[in-house]
This record gives sequence, C-alpha cells and structure tokens, in this order.
Amino acid sequence: MLLSDMPFIHEDFLLSTKTAARLYHEYAEPEPILDYHCHLPPRDVAQNRRFQNLFEIWLEGDHYKWRAMRANGFGEEYCTGAVPPREKFLAWARTVPQTLRNPLYHWTHLELKRYFGIDELLDESSGPRIWDQANALLGSDELRPQGIMRKFRVKAVCTTDDPTDDLAPHRAVAASGLETKMYPAFRPDQALNVHLPERFNPWVNRLEAAANVSIGSLADLVDALSRRHQYFHEMGGRLSDHGINYAYANFASEPEAAAIFARARGGQAATPEEQSRFASYLMLVFGRLDAEKGWTKQLHVGARRNASTRRFRELGPDVGFDSIGDWPQADALGAYLDRLDQENALPKIVVYNLNPADNYVIATMIGNFQDGSVAGKIQFGSGWWFLDQREAMRWQMNALSNCGLISRFIGMLTDSRSFLSYPRHEYFRRTLCDLFGEDMEAGRIPNDDKLVGPIIREICFGNARRFLGLEGV
Repeated sequence: MLLSDMPFIHEDFLLSTKTAARLYHEYAEPEPILDYHCHLPPRDVAQNRRFQNLFEIWLEGDHYKWRAMRANGFGEEYCTGAVPPREKFLAWARTVPQTLRNPLYHWTHLELKRYFGIDELLDESSGPRIWDQANALLGSDELRPQGIMRKFRVKAVCTTDDPTDDLAPHRAVAASGLETKMYPAFRPDQALNVHLPERFNPWVNRLEAAANVSIGSLADLVDALSRRHQYFHEMGGRLSDHGINYAYANFASEPEAAAIFARARGGQAATPEEQSRFASYLMLVFGRLDAEKGWTKQLHVGARRNASTRRFRELGPDVGFDSIGDWPQADALGAYLDRLDQENALPKIVVYNLNPADNYVIATMIGNFQDGSVAGKIQFGSGWWFLDQREAMRWQMNALSNCGLISRFIGMLTDSRSFLSYPRHEYFRRTLCDLFGEDMEAGRIPNDDKLVGPIIREICFGNARRFLGLEGV
C-alpha cells in the first residue's frame, strides 16, 4: 500500500526504516506503561469519573491546546471562558489544521485513533461528526479513568501532590482492587514562597492541620514537612518533585533561614536574595528526607512561568502563559548536588530540562555524581513540556547517548492532566525506535536485535520499574 493510501495514523507511523518498525513492534509496543510523573486528578481516578462529552475528557485544563487556539485568533472565552463545551471543541477543530508541524497535530490524531477508533482528520467540517461519534462512546466503562488505564496497560501512575493533601483518593484506589497502582509524589513547592506571604501563610496553616502540629518556627515547619513526607511514604510514595527555575544553591544557615521564616509568618515578604537562601536551605532538607527513605527526587528546571502579568492576575497559573527560560544552570545544579553528596545524602535524582541549550550541561553534570550504588543514579529525564515532541526527544536522547548511558535511561512519562495522554508513551517509543533503527541501518551501531532489542525494552518500562523500586507492579 502506498503511504498516500494509508490512514494518517498507521502501524508504522513515525518509523522511517524497516529496522525501526521491527524494533518498535517486537520490543517497544508490547511493554506496559509506568507513568511515574503526571498531573492527573487523583479524585477522578478514585471516583472513576464518567466524562459527559469530548470537551471534558480532552480540552478541559489542556493549556497546550489553549495556546494554539489563542495563536489561531480565538479569544479567552473559547479557552478558559464560558463558551459552551461544544463550541469550544469546534473552535479546537478549526484550529487543528493550522497546527501542522506542531506535535499537537500528531497527538490529536493519535488520541482520536487510540481512544475512539477515529481515522478521520479533525477539521472544521469533520468536527461535528467527531464530536457526536466520540460522545456516543464516552458512556462505555472503557473510557472512564480506570478503564483507560486497563486499556493502555498502565501498571502504575504517580500523581503530583501537595504535602497538605489528605491522599484520600489514593487510599480509595488502593482499596478498590484496581490493577493499576496509584502512588502520590511529594511536591512541596509552596514551602518556598516566603517572598509571597499572602500565599505562604495560608499554606502553612493548611500544613499545620494536615500534620496536626503547631508551626511557630522553622524547626516546626521542618518537623511538619517531615511528618507529611513520612505519611506519603506510608501511602506508597517513593518520589518527590520540585518545579523550580534552577537548582537552589545559595545556602542559608539555620538561624538565617529561621529569621526569614519568622518575618514571612509576620507578613513581611522576603527579598529575592532571602527567598533564594531560604529555598536553598529547604531543598537540602528535602534532599536529606528523600535520601533517608531511598526515594527518587525529580527536579524540573528551566521554565519561565507566568510571563503575562495581566493573564496571571486574571486567570492564575498553569493556563498556558509559560515558556522556556534562560537560566544559568551549571553552577547552581553542580553546587546543590555536590552539597548533598558531601553529606552522603544524595538521593536518586531525575533532572528534567526545559531549555535545549542546557542539554549538554545536564547530560555531563549528572555524570559527576554517579557513584556506582545504583545504575543511572542521577538521570537526565525525558524531554519535558515544550520538549516532549519528536525533534526535542531526539536532542535529549542524543545528548544522553553522547555523554552517558542511554541504556540506563528510565524513559517516558506523560506529565499531563489529561486521561487521553497515554499515546505520548507510544509517540516516545516510536521516536526511540526510529533513532536506533537509523543508526543500525547506517552501520553506526551493530545491526543486532539481540543487542539492541533488550535496551529498547528496558528503556520503555523495565529501567523505570527497577530504578523507582516498583518491582512489584
């Protein structure tokens, strides 16, 4: 069959050589999914939410699509506003043809194919039909969260949770008998906000209630965070996560950090220098906690968040007004890792980088702290956010290959708020196999499936399971 006669999403989509296709179908495709970092709402999993329409399951909260719709001339009412769901979807349908060469075009049609069996390209004319066809299928249990996880053979999913969260949905899922395990990940970013006392103090009050302690001092704050870290551990959590522009390495002494905390509790905003020093102090605390329990720490670096002050004031964070940042990474990351290493308190770490200019900085920096205790103890995480597309995935994998061991790479995650995002693992696996297949056919690596195939298989699933200590999933 000619390529022009095939559906857009066909069995060898993104696989440009016969070797790549063989690697994908024999070694990558059969592997289950371990989604060790996402932003799925745990309550939706626990309640096994039934989505009422295609907007709810596909567009609700998806700032990737909102950015494209704004760029295509649709006003905010079609993104975060009050336009009816069907009209929002049809605005997205009119936008999709304009996303050619954007990964959204690939993801959109992969998701329509894998979830709804729809091969038709989404555009203005097909939008009403696809809306009706998909909505008719949403009544099935297969397209509720727990059914989706079964369908895509998701062995475990790690959500992103604030230390103040009660984790009741995780208890409910653990008691439900769902085959997919759902674990919390500890994300204490709010603890660093001493420069924003109007946000910091209400959060500390919630932490007091969650930890059942009074927080009147820095020591009390650290105690409360330690208690919540232990609670997450008891609930199966084995990962922490930090969304930071760059590693904090401007370390304050304990008395200095205590004074900054006291002023913030009194309503006085920390200066940028004080916030940096306080955050650096707490990041050492978090590193020690993770190391003590054998957890994996995730560092997401390189974002420039909330660039539009006007939109941030109107809509808040995480609605599509963030971009890649140009932060100096090498000295700060090196100093942070080195300080923990000197204390013998360096946990397993995954560093996700958002600025491709820093790929080789990250890929070489992690090599300084591999100590032989765990294969790939410090990981260069998969292409993140604006870089979780074919071209940038290859950049990340090439940097890791050239400077480290891609064979120990723990592979892909969704980093998504949408239950329709599991085909991102397929997208990654196809890109991975295409990269290896090109090298095999060009003679750059041996054309030997017995050598290459197991490496592909382990990157897709096995490496992450062992690295994260989730061998039981």
